Amino acid sequence: MDHLSFKTTHVSKANAQKSWVIVDASVAPLGRVCSQIANILRGKHKPSFTPNSDCGDNVIVLNADNLRVTGKKMTEKVYITHSGYPGGQKRRTVREQMNRDSRRVIEHAVKGMLQDNKLGSAQYRNLYVYPGMEHPHEAQQPVAIELKNL
Repeated sequence: MDHLSFKTTHVSKANAQKSWVIVDASVAPLGRVCSQIANILRGKHKPSFTPNSDCGDNVIVLNADNLRVTGKKMTEKVYITHSGYPGGQKRRTVREQMNRDSRRVIEHAVKGMLQDNKLGSAQYRNLYVYPGMEHPHEAQQPVAIELKNL
């Protein structure tokens, strides 16, 4: 057969080209920023995307303290945790969580957008969230990116 054919390449952990990117969390509302972050962590922005491997980039999220939410979510959206003991259910609003630790709001939203298996856990470990503009990852030479389709 003399025709052009393209070989399908599959990315594995050994040949994945992972880079470091910086995202500013204060540019758009919570859900829009986190959905873009989840796509970058999965690697869906790359032409070599393979759904069954960790081919996404490492993401550094800055300005978690300046996170925006729309509507009444600051007071009405509730995070529920349970200690496992009777009566151990705790409820916390977004405002209370932001006052306690603003990084957890972004981490919780992004984790919910990733797969619920070992691959999603591996991709989630590539997320680094910081409350301000400082981060300890200068040695990795991260590239600041503008989020699209917000």
